[in-house]
Amino acid sequence: MHERGLSHRHRVITDDDLIFIRHLIVENPSCSRRELSKKLCEAWNWMQANGALRDMVCRSMMLKLHREGHIELPPVRFVPCNPLAQRRARALVQVSDEPLHSSLAELGAIELRQVRRSGDEALFNSLLQQHHYLGYSQPVGEHLKYLMTARGQPIACAAWSSAPRHLGSRDRYIGWSSSARRANIRLLAYNTRFLILPWVTVPHLASHVLGRMARALSADWQRLYGHPVYFLETFVDPQRFAGTCYRAANWIYMGLTTGRGKDDKTYRPNRSIKHVLGYPLVKDFRQRLSRLPS
Repeated sequence: MHERGLSHRHRVITDDDLIFIRHLIVENPSCSRRELSKKLCEAWNWMQANGALRDMVCRSMMLKLHREGHIELPPVRFVPCNPLAQRRARALVQVSDEPLHSSLAELGAIELRQVRRSGDEALFNSLLQQHHYLGYSQPVGEHLKYLMTARGQPIACAAWSSAPRHLGSRDRYIGWSSSARRANIRLLAYNTRFLILPWVTVPHLASHVLGRMARALSADWQRLYGHPVYFLETFVDPQRFAGTCYRAANWIYMGLTTGRGKDDKTYRPNRSIKHVLGYPLVKDFRQRLSRLPS
């Protein structure tokens, strides 16, 4: 047994696992690295919640083991291009910016649509790029995009993604163990962007659409990714915003960020400290999130 235990993404890798992987490589000499990772996922039943193979995670694990000398992968057959690195800036989508001043009651019907993987995704991306102070960046992993329209025009956008793995104030509020957090972090959604378009002035609109999204999110996540979400979270920069719309929508203040970011190794703040707000989607969220797989 190795003196220093091997692991990848919280999966412990035993000596028996290494022997199995070495045999898999020897028994499939014509397979590429991609094909070997798929075979290993199938052998280990390593699946995502939606039934898809955890191929990318498995491939990164095998590459790590190869680089550390524990296994020997076949030579790389080709280097795929990186579509994100080579992507040209998309043309911005222009919409009417005629001022809209109204009460919520007089605004009329508000349509809320999840536009991820739809024809309106480019419009959503463009609106954030043009009008959100952080701009638009392509999310990694599970994510949803909501576009709100009224009177035939966009009025608001909101982006949601997988939650950060480590967040002290949230973890203390939920009260889950580290093993439960690792198992159930996918059951949280993180509000990364929220934008009321700058020419729209409708009192209480922001808290209204936050409530609408909270009622729709779990079912939409289930349809796209094969599992629900039970808890929502976001960060608010107090140097820019008071977070009034979140509080009006009954979001809960849980504490502060450390200001260090997820990849920090210096243990010193390197960005602004933000308020952490949360919103449970079910009453027994603590029990569900603290439950370990049988």
